[in-house]
Amino acid sequence: MREIMAVIRMNMMNKTKLALSEGGICSMTAKDVLGRGKGLVDMSLMKGAEKGYEEAIAQLGQSRRLIPKRLLILVVPEKLVDTTVKTIIKVNQTGKSGDGKIFVMPVVDSFSVRTGEGGEKVLDGA
Repeated sequence: MREIMAVIRMNMMNKTKLALSEGGICSMTAKDVLGRGKGLVDMSLMKGAEKGYEEAIAQLGQSRRLIPKRLLILVVPEKLVDTTVKTIIKVNQTGKSGDGKIFVMPVVDSFSVRTGEGGEKVLDGA
């Protein structure tokens, strides 16, 4: 089992849900988050701003702001990891900065609170 965390643009949520659902992946958690990528900030300006240099702070302008994003969390069986990742990329890839990130992590076990069942049988596609 793998946990897939995907940070995507807010306006791509419905398209992503639909595409994942069509691929047999319906279970997910979504959360509103704030963040920014490394491409939005000149790190030398950031260091100057951290030291309190007014000119560095002025040059940063709006780039220090955090951008609203959507965080998707899915736990899928090993056999659906590739499909899930490729689907998220296909739907969200515009080729522009801010398309998002995907992180894949191992999951030791899972349980259904309602039934008490454990393992992959509680997941979509298992």
